[in-house]
Amino acid sequence: MKNVNIKWFYLIILSIIWGSSFILIKKSLLGLTAYQIGGLRNVLSGIILIAFAYKGLKKIDKAKWKWIIISGFLGSFFPAFLFAIAETEIDSAITSILNSLVPLNTVLMGAAIFKIASTKRQVLGVIIGFIGTAILILKGADINPNQNYLYAAYIIIATLMYAANVNIIKRHLQSVKPLTIAAGNYVFIVVPAFVVLLFTDFFTAKTFESEAFYESLIYICILSIFGTALAKVFFFKLVQISTPVFATSVTYLMPIVAVIWGITDGETFTPLQAIATAIILAGVYIANRKRK
Repeated sequence: MKNVNIKWFYLIILSIIWGSSFILIKKSLLGLTAYQIGGLRNVLSGIILIAFAYKGLKKIDKAKWKWIIISGFLGSFFPAFLFAIAETEIDSAITSILNSLVPLNTVLMGAAIFKIASTKRQVLGVIIGFIGTAILILKGADINPNQNYLYAAYIIIATLMYAANVNIIKRHLQSVKPLTIAAGNYVFIVVPAFVVLLFTDFFTAKTFESEAFYESLIYICILSIFGTALAKVFFFKLVQISTPVFATSVTYLMPIVAVIWGITDGETFTPLQAIATAIILAGVYIANRKRK
């Protein structure tokens, strides 16, 4: 199979897996708190990845470890908590759409930190994308007055972290195997995540006696195995065989999957929100489109 076909295969599979992760987070919140979800997701994913790739960790160059640690916290540890916290107030479908800002933030991050010059087209794309984001947030707050759309800030922060992580992987970890990067990320994440769990009263009788606990536990296990462990290996591989822009374009397709899940779960999605989504994706496309 040619390289171009492989990268599209990874892109589609990731869209389905990650597009479904938002509804899994929502369902997990029925029996767990946001901090318990973030901590447990990191711990379970870490155990799985380290168990499968511990031999490869010994082969990592010492100079690469600092980038793997930074990548782990930016791309895994903090986002796991930020998305769970956001979904305590915002619908899963809206969360997935806001996540589409990752490619735009990749452009901004490249210009601001990695000193990659921005073109007029990229600036225009960023402006259009943020207009769509503003409409989406304002309309969501209007039709869901019981939801606090200030929590959208948690998603925006997470997308900035994802953008930085993509640039780090492409620039500094190109020679490291995807599974090894993923496992290396969690070597330094598992302990802090476990400490968070300890402070959330996860290991108490009250938690285990909850009627929704075991159902939520199933959802978080699915999320950890597929939405985190397997998906991260696929994503790191995609970054290495393509470009940061192409890899982050997975966020084009994720909202489609997430919105379908959201609607089937009774979430409201209006025509204006659909237009706002189209504006965001148009901004992302313009910012990342290559000049002919």
